[in-house]
Amino acid sequence: MTETSANPTVDVHAHVLLPALQQLVADSDPEGFAALQALEVRRNGPESMAASGLMIKERWPQLTDVNRRLADMDAQGVDIQLVSPSPSHFYYFAGEELALQLASAANQAVRDLVDQAPDRLHGLGVVPLQHAHRMVEALEHAVLECGLLGVEIGSFAATPGRDRTTVELSDPGLEPFWSRAEELGAIVFVHPFGCSLDERLDRFYLANTISQPAENAVALSHLIFSGVLDRYPNLRVLAAHGGGYLPTTIGRSDHAWKVRPEAHGCAEPPSSYLKKLFFDSLVHSSRELRALIEAAGPGQVLLGSDYPFDMGSEQPAEKVMAAGLPEIEAASILAGNAARLGITAASTRTAGHAVQGGTHG
Repeated sequence: MTETSANPTVDVHAHVLLPALQQLVADSDPEGFAALQALEVRRNGPESMAASGLMIKERWPQLTDVNRRLADMDAQGVDIQLVSPSPSHFYYFAGEELALQLASAANQAVRDLVDQAPDRLHGLGVVPLQHAHRMVEALEHAVLECGLLGVEIGSFAATPGRDRTTVELSDPGLEPFWSRAEELGAIVFVHPFGCSLDERLDRFYLANTISQPAENAVALSHLIFSGVLDRYPNLRVLAAHGGGYLPTTIGRSDHAWKVRPEAHGCAEPPSSYLKKLFFDSLVHSSRELRALIEAAGPGQVLLGSDYPFDMGSEQPAEKVMAAGLPEIEAASILAGNAARLGITAASTRTAGHAVQGGTHG
């Protein structure tokens, strides 16, 4: 382990694979699981599915073994990881009771992982976005019972059943979830998985390179334009992949807010809400990282690697340092901003330890 300083370097975007969770859903709803697999083939295309399968096989130890994870963190100069389940574990097709069972199992599995290295790891759980009225229950299980710092959600969910509908982050049914997340001081990590553009992105790995930033932009726009961030100003939303296309093209959103009445659901211009959101640094370009910081402010960007997937960064701290940022801004991204969210070196959170005053330390 690296010698942890008073300002440990924190990676807020790192994943774990939970094979037991996949087995549970495959056994409990084989038809739904098969449909999900077919959807992934349609969205990604055979070439990307084959490449991704090989990548997962090669990186299996990083995804499942804590000792390998810690060794990689040392090599990266990362002191602390905020670990979230692979987004492939969202399983938003699951019916209500199975969805709660899966969330509970995922939350406990992440807690078990964190307990293997509590001075190096913090965790996020999951909630059933497709069943909005059960999200608070799963959130409280993750935070209050399992001692996790919050939950990870997708950019949208398709509800199960014959009459399939889409749940967006602006949907009124999510209001109790946003309210409780704010009360708990819980981090809500928005990480897309899948894209409604489907077959239009089924080659050249566009299902990832285009869909992920597009889905981030859509999801955050739903939060902003619907007024969610007005109603819950202390909500801690962390967006993967630097928020996608939104932060650096926010001028178009501001213009729509000025000239279109249906885009006037938020109290202030959309660009003002970027300073209420948090973003990881994973944009794969020094120029884009500087643009993100200019748009959102240096206090809103945190180090992210997407460990250990191939679309992540194997040296995330080096990427930040190479961006030519002022020293104080780089230090904030590597450590200071995470500390503001309670992602610290000393893991005092244990299962059953309730949040006090929104503090996670």
